[in-house]
Amino acid sequence: MEHALILHNKHWKEEKYSNIFERPLLNKLIEKLDLKEIQVLLGIRRCGKSSMFRLLINHLIKSENPKSILFINCEDPFFSEIWNDAAKLYRVVELAEKITGVSVKYLFFDEVQVIKDWEKFIKSIYETEKYKKIFITGSNSELLEGDYINMLSGRYVSDIVYPLSFQEILSQHHNINDKFELITENPTVLRILENTLYNGSFPEVFKIKNVSLKREVLLNYYETIVLKDCLINNKIRDVFLFRNLSHYLLSNIATVFSYNSLAKSLNNNENTLKHYISILEKCFIIKELQHFSYSLKSQSKIKKKVFCIDNGLINDISLIFTSNYGKLLENLVYTEILKMGKYEIFFYNENEECDFILKNQKQLIAVQVAYELNAKNEIREYKGIEIVRNKFKISKSYIVTFNQSFEKNNITILPFSHLYNYLNQ
Repeated sequence: MEHALILHNKHWKEEKYSNIFERPLLNKLIEKLDLKEIQVLLGIRRCGKSSMFRLLINHLIKSENPKSILFINCEDPFFSEIWNDAAKLYRVVELAEKITGVSVKYLFFDEVQVIKDWEKFIKSIYETEKYKKIFITGSNSELLEGDYINMLSGRYVSDIVYPLSFQEILSQHHNINDKFELITENPTVLRILENTLYNGSFPEVFKIKNVSLKREVLLNYYETIVLKDCLINNKIRDVFLFRNLSHYLLSNIATVFSYNSLAKSLNNNENTLKHYISILEKCFIIKELQHFSYSLKSQSKIKKKVFCIDNGLINDISLIFTSNYGKLLENLVYTEILKMGKYEIFFYNENEECDFILKNQKQLIAVQVAYELNAKNEIREYKGIEIVRNKFKISKSYIVTFNQSFEKNNITILPFSHLYNYLNQ
């Protein structure tokens, strides 16, 4: 265990962590350092939660004694003896202080959900007021639900970490920051977009240049998430059905369905499938979208759509082929809007369909997605926008394409690369 602690805490040697993507979320987390509340980071495995911790540690060691900062990867087998006894975490903290000779001020617990009764331990050390700040991560949104939320109520602040956004990739890694640069560097932007469309944007996958190796890593991510976070943690018995459902949903991204139609397709009952979908959602693999209506009752209609948190999982796990550009682009549009954190996202499907209706306190925005507008699809795409625009009095409406840009019928047709600028005006 001593060896594991030293390996996890390389900053004790006053060395900064390197080869880590800078993330805009870091500034938000730095602003919260003076809050006494526990900082919780949630998100799908491999999205960069641990890296966010290391970025924070890099920031802290500028003004704090590095040995006063303790990082514990709770999933490390070296700590297996504490998995069923959270009280033993006290010993781990004491051991770290014995090794360094310095009292711990900052505690970082990575993937804390593997430890039974972790919330009781976290609450108890929080209430001692011995530590300046406690940080935890988890790969399941259930971390802050049920008994956990009751135990920690009023004692935490939380943020979600996602795979890299397209905007992050452009600005942080290619120094493309404004409309002028988007236009002048368009060939580079389109090359990046095509890569993201097929391979997604998990940070470590983004670094890999070899396409076959990207696929191997993504398959490993998927298997780990399904096995650890879904099947084992939720004690699912019907492994075949769960895997079949997951594969089916990823193969039918952005397709309108009902629980009844899903049950018929998979020859199973609705309640079981609802439960399994909720598990996939809590593990951040998918997100279920509601049909838009001003009535909450109508919002819970039978119509649903599912999207995946990362395009790489779709392209490498599902039966959606790379030639189905439209579905891949629609999913990418969804995830990019989700990562902005500014809008509630819905869809509309009544005779005609509008892919997304975005809602915030100020307005509604209609968004349609078409890889390419042409004579075959433009009537359908315009009609879907016009119906929701008239029905819900929507003033802003966009059709997002791979690389087209013009105005028609008071609708802005824009390239995907410009989406962030338009939605953040």
